[in-house]
Amino acid sequence: MRILIAEDQPEISLLLKSNLELKGYSVDTEANGEKASYLARTNDYDAIILDYMLPDKNGGQICREIRESGKTSPIIILSVQTEVPTKVELLNMGADDYITKPFVFDELLARIRAVTRRPKQLQQDTMTIDDLTLDTIRFRATRGGKPIHLTKKEFALLEYMMRNTGVVLSRGIIMEHVWDIHGDLFSNTIETHILNLRRKIDLPGKRNLIHTLSGRGYKVDMQR
Repeated sequence: MRILIAEDQPEISLLLKSNLELKGYSVDTEANGEKASYLARTNDYDAIILDYMLPDKNGGQICREIRESGKTSPIIILSVQTEVPTKVELLNMGADDYITKPFVFDELLARIRAVTRRPKQLQQDTMTIDDLTLDTIRFRATRGGKPIHLTKKEFALLEYMMRNTGVVLSRGIIMEHVWDIHGDLFSNTIETHILNLRRKIDLPGKRNLIHTLSGRGYKVDMQR
């Protein structure tokens, strides 16, 4: 996995590079904002770590340029600024996460792992398969234009499955991405939620969209 670190403080850059390389990552570093933007837009990085304050171009500008170029690499912003409006602005520019300096390396590593587990494409606010539509901003699901009432957990499960349409998702993967640390992999909670989704979505006269693959997991797809 390849990571770009854009950081103009040599001690931080070196520390991050050496520690990430110990974890098996390949790491490029750049201290100049303009050059960092060029690297990010011309290479396929699995993750990009951007310091907010860089010479020539700041992290926000770089983030915007990366997204405008069509690159979807996860971006984590590093900054000493703690103001909520700054964080909101950067997230709206396309950043995936924001961590305040000083930070603990293990926290940054956990955030890198979290953002690189997400789908490679940019997350969509509205997803559709067949006549099923999920609006993640308004927390609304419809099929054939008719609203479907979903619990928060059912909505989260359906969202995760639709973001991975056609992909067979094991129980372990679903538990990791949809349930918190208290989720019990050995309970029947996933099966129960899948059953509830089927009752609400795979209605008589409609194409079945939620499929079970024995011994493998579940998927949302147009085809069995």
